Amino acid sequence: MVTAHDMRESSVPLSRAFAEGVISRGLDVVEAGLGSTDMLYFAAGSLDIPGAMFTASHNPAKYNGIKMCRAGAAPIGQDSGLAQIRASAEADAYDRDPGRVGSVTQRDVIHEYAAHLRTLVDLSGIRPLKVVVDAGNGMGGHTVPVVLADLPLEVVPMYFELDGSFPNHEANPLDPANLVDLQAAVREHGADIGLAFDGDADRVFVIDERGEPVSPSAVTALVAVRELAKGHGTTIIHNLITSKAVPEIVREHGGEPVRTRVGHSFIKAEMARTDAVFGGEHSAHYYFRDFWRADTGMLAAMHVLAALGEQSGTLSELTAAYSRYAASGEINSTVDDAAARTADVRAAFADQPGTTVDELDGLTVELADGAWFNLRASNTEPLLRLNVEAPDEARMIELRDQVLGMVRA
Repeated sequence: MVTAHDMRESSVPLSRAFAEGVISRGLDVVEAGLGSTDMLYFAAGSLDIPGAMFTASHNPAKYNGIKMCRAGAAPIGQDSGLAQIRASAEADAYDRDPGRVGSVTQRDVIHEYAAHLRTLVDLSGIRPLKVVVDAGNGMGGHTVPVVLADLPLEVVPMYFELDGSFPNHEANPLDPANLVDLQAAVREHGADIGLAFDGDADRVFVIDERGEPVSPSAVTALVAVRELAKGHGTTIIHNLITSKAVPEIVREHGGEPVRTRVGHSFIKAEMARTDAVFGGEHSAHYYFRDFWRADTGMLAAMHVLAALGEQSGTLSELTAAYSRYAASGEINSTVDDAAARTADVRAAFADQPGTTVDELDGLTVELADGAWFNLRASNTEPLLRLNVEAPDEARMIELRDQVLGMVRA
């Protein structure tokens, strides 16, 4: 199997300890070393072997963890392997004498990874663009200079120094506070676009030339249109809290949208079942069939750069066509009893005329005027997560405040 790790102080000793455990079970280890999570997926896909990435992604410095996949970058989630791993560990049930000790070899795959991405999106012929990139002291600082080298791009680097203590801001661009520096830099440099990567660089957030965030739903729709235009498939995956503009636009371009639960293991499984060409999430995870159905922020960023550089307009003009509704973004509320609060909200809305309710993932309520919301409990914290969308800002605020009033009562 193949391993890689991020820049956190604990990542190297954890990955080495893991490798010792693997070889003691009779398996060989390929150490890809320092890399992004999508680089690990590339290695697992191109080498067709299981992978383990040592990272805590966007979490604070004291955290660490493992992202695992099967051969070909196939997902491992609670329903697709993690529960079995836990059961084996708890039962202490594994072969202690495999009959051989495996070996460890090192392999630098970053240039192979970059070359593969550049076969999927050709940026060589676009107009020159000025791009500010905030790596957040995470792995984007390692991968961006290799992937985007020698292209018609003037890259203005921010926080490219690899530092797992995150001295400038958390490497979590989902939090608007962590985009402030990039927004200011885009305006200061008169840049065409800004890109913010999370700690392990598998997610990307996009800032337009005005310094305004482009919603991940708009990016999902834009990339979906580009993938559909290739003519190699029609199915596009979107999770249930992306904008309803996404399935609308997919249908308008001859595609078939498929709605899923939130979470990479669900999306990857559904992509495999439907042979989808692309999938997107509100959290800025983007999945590509051409990339072993794995998520890669870098490839999504390259699609946006290509779309921008292939025409003469600004990014805000380009993305306006993909932004049709007013959205709240994800709002977290700390609650004592998430199930009870959710039940109260359900009861308040369920009998309203023209209302539809589903529980694919949490509670989703769609109202007669086209407004909708989703309320989901966190798997790891005492939180309820609310997402609201409506035809206009005033209606979104009204519905948002109504639901939050019940959640936080």
